[in-house]
Amino acid sequence: MAQELEIEFKNMLTKEEYSFLLTTYELENDIKTQTNDYFDTSDFLIREKGAALRVRNKKASLVLTLKQPADEGLLETHQSISHETFEEMKKNGALPEGEVLSQLQELGIHDQLHHLGRLTTHRAEFATDNGLLVLDHSEYLNREDFELEFEVSAFEAGERAFHHLLQQHQIPKRAAKNKILRFFLASQEQA
Repeated sequence: MAQELEIEFKNMLTKEEYSFLLTTYELENDIKTQTNDYFDTSDFLIREKGAALRVRNKKASLVLTLKQPADEGLLETHQSISHETFEEMKKNGALPEGEVLSQLQELGIHDQLHHLGRLTTHRAEFATDNGLLVLDHSEYLNREDFELEFEVSAFEAGERAFHHLLQQHQIPKRAAKNKILRFFLASQEQA
């Protein structure tokens, strides 16, 4: 089964802070674009479990990912899918056989899925000695936001390095909801 533990720290950025960090780490020409299509049941059972289900399109390949809470960070279950399978998911709400479907069933979720919509992220990454610095500019539902993510392998050391990184660049700590929740809240506001 294709699974990994994701430990990351997040902070919302202003557009100016985002641009400053892009320049500081010389990442202006290293931005890659990816799209995330989000799915949930009609009564949001996946979200209720603290989990998220997405299909990421990156470099013309599609990966279905279920993110669910773990003791430290998030457990991610990945499964490659075809464009045809993705279109079928959007059309009929059924997942293909595989690791992600098995994990959802273990969570007690057997309902039909609904395509919630798409979020596009322009991402730049920089490897530091302490973790992976990720700068995201996300666009969704006529909105945009900017975020710093810091991916690490150990929680406590990563948390210290993350706080040091914010202090080093004089960026205030700002809570950052995950992308699917920001997307979901924005979609509720438009309803």
